[in-house]
Amino acid sequence: MRDMFSTIAPKYDFITRVFSYGMDQRWKRLAVRQAMLPTGAQVLDLACGTGDFAKLVIRQSPEAHVVAADLTERMLRLSQLQQTVCADAASLPFATGSFDAVFIGYGLRNFPRLSATIEEVHRVLRPGGVLVSLDFFLPSRRWLRQFYLAYLYAQGAFWGLILHRRARVYTYIPDSLRSFLSVREFSTLLEKMQFTGVVARPFILGGIAVHWARKRAGKETDIE
Repeated sequence: MRDMFSTIAPKYDFITRVFSYGMDQRWKRLAVRQAMLPTGAQVLDLACGTGDFAKLVIRQSPEAHVVAADLTERMLRLSQLQQTVCADAASLPFATGSFDAVFIGYGLRNFPRLSATIEEVHRVLRPGGVLVSLDFFLPSRRWLRQFYLAYLYAQGAFWGLILHRRARVYTYIPDSLRSFLSVREFSTLLEKMQFTGVVARPFILGGIAVHWARKRAGKETDIE
């Protein structure tokens, strides 16, 4: 997986725009705005890629302290962010309760140990801290799933040939989705793993969604 992301790193931003139908930045701005970060927030952009979430947080909250983490060093270099850490999402090198928010853009379905990663995110969040995720999901209707996966496969093969002369480069997106979850199933998983106030905003007929969820605190704080 690390080698693959090193290969696609220079084209990563372009591909996220293509596969999100040009809506990627709009969805990320919504995700950051609705996170309701406190003044001086400590923020982790996990599986950061080229650092879109980190840059949006800095733009919206200049006083925030943002750390970007990714398993791929080439992605971190391309991000040009000041504070970066090369790290496995399932074993983060941060103390318990380090962050007010953890953002994950298109990363969840690529984690081989999803539950372990969510547990780590829960651990490094402060009580009342928020997990924000933007990702692809399986549409809830089975007939639509097949159409969606076929469409993503065709898109991936086309751009793989155009950009790398290798059709399989971007078919990892539908491949990673085949054994993933629907928007509702992921919301349920977050609730089972001790998050509260879970809110999902689906797009593209449930094929992409933003989730917001808070780590339980003494007094629960829901996202409106």
